[in-house]
Amino acid sequence: MLLLVQYTILFACILSLVALGGCFSEHSGVINLGLEGIMVMGAMGGALTMKYLPSDTSALLIVVFTIAVSMAIGMVYSLLLGVAAIHFKADQTLIGTAMNILGASLATVIVKSINTLSNPDDHSSAVQYIEEKKAFIVNIGDFEFSWFMAIAVVALVASYIVLYKTKLGLRLMACGEHPQAADSVGINVYKMRWIGVLISGALGGLGGICYITTGVSEWKFEYGVAGFGFLALAVMIFGKWKPQNIALAAILFGFFRALSNVYFGFDFLVNLNIPSGVYNMLPYVISLIVLAFTSKKSRAPKAEGIPYDKGAR
Repeated sequence: MLLLVQYTILFACILSLVALGGCFSEHSGVINLGLEGIMVMGAMGGALTMKYLPSDTSALLIVVFTIAVSMAIGMVYSLLLGVAAIHFKADQTLIGTAMNILGASLATVIVKSINTLSNPDDHSSAVQYIEEKKAFIVNIGDFEFSWFMAIAVVALVASYIVLYKTKLGLRLMACGEHPQAADSVGINVYKMRWIGVLISGALGGLGGICYITTGVSEWKFEYGVAGFGFLALAVMIFGKWKPQNIALAAILFGFFRALSNVYFGFDFLVNLNIPSGVYNMLPYVISLIVLAFTSKKSRAPKAEGIPYDKGAR
């Protein structure tokens, strides 16, 4: 039971971080369907940082550098969305799809190239971080507390404050609701949308490194992040683009995802003889069911996905 709670919290933290990233982007008026690709790139940056940090690096510095690089790589990769969607007014759905396809492929090529340069016989896309991963974990009795849990809570609280209690957040949301009106009172819509996209990239990259360090000490980047970017989008929609609701939705989806990792620890579930693949499918099936019944009541920002034209009124 404790293991189920631990994994539920961890997966909920990943989903919360990435969904919050999508929330900031969409509140600014830009749909970020490329969260999956951003997660992969952020995970790659963090994994390579852990691998190549000096062996005598302190645990605190490992955590700081890994998180910083993951967020930075996520932001850099999100520039693709910003340039194409904000400046060239391209279709945001197509951009996001392309970013997802490119992300896993690019990360695989980069990691394979680095591994081959280090060892000509190594053509894998895997990165190991066995000892470095321990820097993120603190054992509290039988419970493994991850620093990502604390980071996710801070991110949720900070997101609520920024969006609803600061000028930046209110201006950001104004640009996602009625950009022309926001522009008429002196708000730079392009700047606000850039801020939303870059925050989205940073949180997506952070969610990526959080994902690949959950329960494993090696990751093959050809696997991507198993659709977690899309699951985070479902969490965001089910949470109605509000941080407090996103947290609750993340716990729900996180529970079903955690079940696939620990179901074998429950005798009554084992006795059901349900194939393990069914448990792996559960969070995605649940997301379809939940969205089918709730999406009609969800109200997205009015101007999301609509390129802003300063001359239009």
